[in-house]
Amino acid sequence: MAQKNGETRSGRITIREVAEDAGVSVAAVSKVLRDAYGVSDALRAKVRASMDKLGYRPLAAARGMRGQTYTIGLVLPDIRNPFFADIMVGVNNALERTQYRSMIGISQGSAQGELAIVEAMIDRQMDGIILIGSTEDRANLDVIAAKKPLVTIGHHDPEADHFDTVNNNDQQGGLLAVRHLVAAGYNNIAMISLRSGTSTILAERELGYRRGMVEAGLGNQINIQQIPQTLREVQIAARRLLQGPNRPDAIFCWTDFIALEVISVATELGLRIPEDIGMVGYDNTMFCDFAQNSLSSIDQSGELLGLQATRLLIERIKGRTEAEHFVVPPRLVVRRSTSRQKSA
Repeated sequence: MAQKNGETRSGRITIREVAEDAGVSVAAVSKVLRDAYGVSDALRAKVRASMDKLGYRPLAAARGMRGQTYTIGLVLPDIRNPFFADIMVGVNNALERTQYRSMIGISQGSAQGELAIVEAMIDRQMDGIILIGSTEDRANLDVIAAKKPLVTIGHHDPEADHFDTVNNNDQQGGLLAVRHLVAAGYNNIAMISLRSGTSTILAERELGYRRGMVEAGLGNQINIQQIPQTLREVQIAARRLLQGPNRPDAIFCWTDFIALEVISVATELGLRIPEDIGMVGYDNTMFCDFAQNSLSSIDQSGELLGLQATRLLIERIKGRTEAEHFVVPPRLVVRRSTSRQKSA
């Protein structure tokens, strides 16, 4: 009976068989696997070609015993938000020419769930961890960073010394949203935010919204609605806001995922966008471009965030200890949802 590619009688291709096929020593193959310093491109290409030909896959457990598994853990708060897919594209692009592979955990926005996933990743000897949208404080993040190289995306802490941060300038993003709405002729502008007392990105976006309102002379109309991120709660809050006695003429939502649901509720209530209600989201995900949405949004370059976070994590795995804090400037992408012009 023919054997499957990548298997021997014992079930796996060995490093010795790769060496024999490539015509090099076992030590040379080991150096390629470890991405050791001084390995020539020619040797690396020869060994990689033999690995591909034979279907060789390093045993993760064995590599872990030698000190490295070439796996990194990504912890996401929610799999439904399309913005996280943009981050994943950046992560995968950064890993494309490396030996590293990513493993994903979903915390469901729970601090306990996040910690349980992180501990499981540490137990499985992953080489480093990227936390996306973490609500942990610095003390808890320092504990994680003492065990594994750590990078956070969506957590503002520029004074952190033991882990890296990668962020959008969220305060500037909130400010851009309000400035644009005011320039488009809206003056009763509300913000829908997430109910989370420890999220630094929400605090920054809310601060940007407040700054924009005060700057426009609308400080007495500041209206921030903090709601849980569940479909039912979003719908209830949107209906309450849009059917209330002081209905806003524009809404800035903390993420596109929420803004698209608010658009749906407004349409169901017979309100026209942008004539009756202007709408700005955050993230500039692919769904903003769909004709039925045409949602103006703050672009925070999710792919770039993922790319930079992965770069920083691999640098930390390789020994860098000095903290880096990377910030991406936001930009506003204007679409039909805010196309109402200022009256003369």
